[in-house]
Amino acid sequence: MAGEFALEIVTPDKKFFEGTAEMVVVRTTEGDVGILKNHASYVAPLDVGVLRVKKEGVFKEAAIAGGFIQVDKEKTTILTETAEWAHEIDLQRAQRAKEKAESKLKTTNEKDLRLVEFKLKKALNRIKVAQKKD
Repeated sequence: MAGEFALEIVTPDKKFFEGTAEMVVVRTTEGDVGILKNHASYVAPLDVGVLRVKKEGVFKEAAIAGGFIQVDKEKTTILTETAEWAHEIDLQRAQRAKEKAESKLKTTNEKDLRLVEFKLKKALNRIKVAQKKD
């Protein structure tokens, strides 16, 4: 299809996705960015958020946790700490992680605050994505 481009999504553990896409929407630290074929070269840090991949006219969503996106004329590459398709998320586990992070927020010292906040943000994102699944 003329509107497709190469997309690769990689985590430290695996190649999460390799193929083509019509569009990618990802949360950067500055806000959401949409990528289409022939997008200008681009590099940006990613935030915890929803990754949306459009293929054959349908969006598929995944929860991601930080990383980077790099777009060039050859392909778009996303490097992220974690990535899970909505159907792969264990909602009960995500709920437990949220509750644990919320509890730790009440007792954590200032040194560990950013890590606990990150864990809470990640759990909330996973819950949001999992609840949207088909």
